[in-house]
Amino acid sequence: MPLRPGVHWFTPTLPVHVFDADQPGPTAVMQAGIHGDEVAGVHALQEMLEEGIAPTHGRLIVIPVMNPAGYRVRKRMPTGRLDLNRCFPGDAGSPDWEKRLARKFMDLMLDEKPALVTTLHESWKLYDPEVNPSFGQTIVYGVKPRPEIVDRTLARLNARFTGEDEQFSPQYFPVETSSTEVIVDAVGCVGLCIETWMEFGERRRITMQKAVVEYLLDDIGVRKL
Repeated sequence: MPLRPGVHWFTPTLPVHVFDADQPGPTAVMQAGIHGDEVAGVHALQEMLEEGIAPTHGRLIVIPVMNPAGYRVRKRMPTGRLDLNRCFPGDAGSPDWEKRLARKFMDLMLDEKPALVTTLHESWKLYDPEVNPSFGQTIVYGVKPRPEIVDRTLARLNARFTGEDEQFSPQYFPVETSSTEVIVDAVGCVGLCIETWMEFGERRRITMQKAVVEYLLDDIGVRKL
């Protein structure tokens, strides 16, 4: 069953913010902090919540810190724990917290049936098509043909961020056990990973991540400005 509007809790420290618009429309999910050392997306979503982000159409679900334990220690995952983004579709009966959370999140996605799921990431490696893997300044997708929303969003981003190394690129990089890939397979939605380059200052990266969220929500029709 889809969640009621408001704040829900996957765990005592993992809030899920659900907003419904007055006008009908699709559902979009924005999440960050699935890797605890990738903080710009976390701060971008937290700032947008503080600024009163809300859908004009459909439904918006925001999860600013998907992995609170990793975020607290600013590591991809705490020592001795699993990489949450490699635990999907998860297992409700697993002794591993990450697999239980992945299953809970998957069940939510099956109930909500979003049109768009976006995960905000960061990378220390600036994208270079000759270097595999390298992710910084990319929109990563895992299906072919490339979703059209990728190119439209890239055009808006690259018209705005024109400084040295700031341009974004598309990157096809499917990962079978990542949250976006498994959700796309199960729901049939668009699933994207946004990667900013961590050599930029934190404030610049937060600005970029906020822009991506705004442009994607505009494009999908959840937030028409």
